[in-house]
Amino acid sequence: MSIDDSEPALRESRRPQVLFVCVHNAGRSQMAAALLDHHADGRVEVRSAGSTPADEINPTVRTAMAEIGIDLDGAHPKLLTTDAVQASDVVITMGCGDACPVFPGKRYLDWDLTDPAGKPSTRSAPSATTSTNASANSSPN
Repeated sequence: MSIDDSEPALRESRRPQVLFVCVHNAGRSQMAAALLDHHADGRVEVRSAGSTPADEINPTVRTAMAEIGIDLDGAHPKLLTTDAVQASDVVITMGCGDACPVFPGKRYLDWDLTDPAGKPSTRSAPSATTSTNASANSSPN
C-alpha cells in the first residue's frame, strides 16, 4: 500500500478535535464541552480551556448541568495552550477576545453566549439549552 492510499484511512479513523474556549473555563466552555461530549457519544474528542482559568467550575454551572443529567464532577478549569489550539480541528470561542491563538487550517467559531457567572441555576439552564442547540448545529465536518 502506498502512502497516498493510507491517508484517507488515517483521516477516517481520527476523531474530530473540538476545543471550547472562554476566559475562566468555569462556565460556558465547560457546559458546551460537556454537552458535545455527551451528544457526540465518543465520536468527537472534546476539550475546553480558558485564557485566565478560574480555580473551580462555577457551582451554578455544575447544578444546571446536573439538572439535565450531565455530571461535571471530574471537570476542572484548564489553561488555554497553543498545543490545545494546534491539536484542534475546530476552536469555538465564547468571549475570550484576542487571547486565542489563530493558526491556518483551523476552523474558528465565536459563540455569543451569556456568561452564567453570578446567575442563579434557573438562569443558567437556558444557557445549557442554547449550548445544546449550538453544539448540535456546529458539526466539525
